[in-house]
Amino acid sequence: MSRRRDTEVAIRCTDLSVTRTGAWGGAANRVVDGVDFTLEHARTLAVLGPTGSGKSSLAAVLAGSDEAGLAVIGGGAWVEGIPVRRAGRAHRALTYHVGYLAQGSGASLANRLTVDEIVGSPVTSRDRRVNKRALAMRTAHLLDELKLPLGTATKFPYELSAGMRQRVALARALMLDPKVLIADDLVANLDVEARGAVLGAVQRRRTGYGMSTLLVGNDKDAVSALGADVIVLRSGHVVAAGRSLDAIVWSPGAGADRRLLAS
Repeated sequence: MSRRRDTEVAIRCTDLSVTRTGAWGGAANRVVDGVDFTLEHARTLAVLGPTGSGKSSLAAVLAGSDEAGLAVIGGGAWVEGIPVRRAGRAHRALTYHVGYLAQGSGASLANRLTVDEIVGSPVTSRDRRVNKRALAMRTAHLLDELKLPLGTATKFPYELSAGMRQRVALARALMLDPKVLIADDLVANLDVEARGAVLGAVQRRRTGYGMSTLLVGNDKDAVSALGADVIVLRSGHVVAAGRSLDAIVWSPGAGADRRLLAS
């Protein structure tokens, strides 16, 4: 974990281009094309855009996901100073510093594992000799913070509602106190109380130790609540950017279309 960090920003993308190959093979399609942006420490950046604009592919690459079919083919990106392109031995450090809530994470939790095993997996996958009591206490604290009922830790995902599974997935992403949280559809399936708990957890980490957040999705209330900077993708290109939803500047020739900003 001793690799030098970029002390200026949490994420830097420079002319980043990414391709995705379909599940059944075939030609690779360019899903992110020449993207440039920076995410400052202790700030939130929201990546907005229509379905198929490249938002989730961008998030997966920056998080160091091992998702099949994704490849960086041009430019570069650095997360906490670690290059996502050909990360090699630095990949373990990248996934340590980044908490990743992928799209549909709540629905894809392993049903053979209990909640406490799922939430604790970022620790146990790195150290099987971990203090089990300390890990259980850490898990209980996270579940309580996210307003999950007492006893959730011993349940299996199929026993939980969609909103509860979403918060379990977030608890797993927050287990290692990440420097950067990359969250795709952060508040999916959540009611008002649960949304408040989730947004509060993110805000506490931002003010407490400077966690940065890359927020993917079109929930305008979450974008506003987290005071997020904004970029808008369309067909893999950044077509607008601003310090808030109300301060968007569109790229020349892109054609302003506020329907792309938020649902």
